[in-house]
Amino acid sequence: MNLELMKFLVVDDEPDVEMLFRQKFRKELRSGAIDMSFAFSGDEALEVLRSKTPPEVVYIFSDINMPGMSGLELLDRVKSEFPKIHVSMISAYGDDENYKNAIASGAKEFFTKPIDFDQLKAEISRLAESQ
Repeated sequence: MNLELMKFLVVDDEPDVEMLFRQKFRKELRSGAIDMSFAFSGDEALEVLRSKTPPEVVYIFSDINMPGMSGLELLDRVKSEFPKIHVSMISAYGDDENYKNAIASGAKEFFTKPIDFDQLKAEISRLAESQ
């Protein structure tokens, strides 16, 4: 996986998600192949993106069901404000309606919890190859 300087933003209101992602991507993070930031709300995610011009983040993984701004609302905001950033949605509920809404709004992929990290790493590899 050649992921030089690829920065990811994981958005989820559950704090244990950060620990899980850091554990699953431990090797890639240690080697400096990727960088991960974490936001615990849609508003916080937008702050991270707006903090650097242009944003350093190339890919966002966002939970759909969060208090305040939902992941789908965040997806719409990111797609209008930062159209080059890829966004994939994560949901505990793999229902068709969330899937259809996410894909129709421009989500690159849709993952259900518990997350299949092999599938997630394959998606990241595809992105790295297309850069």
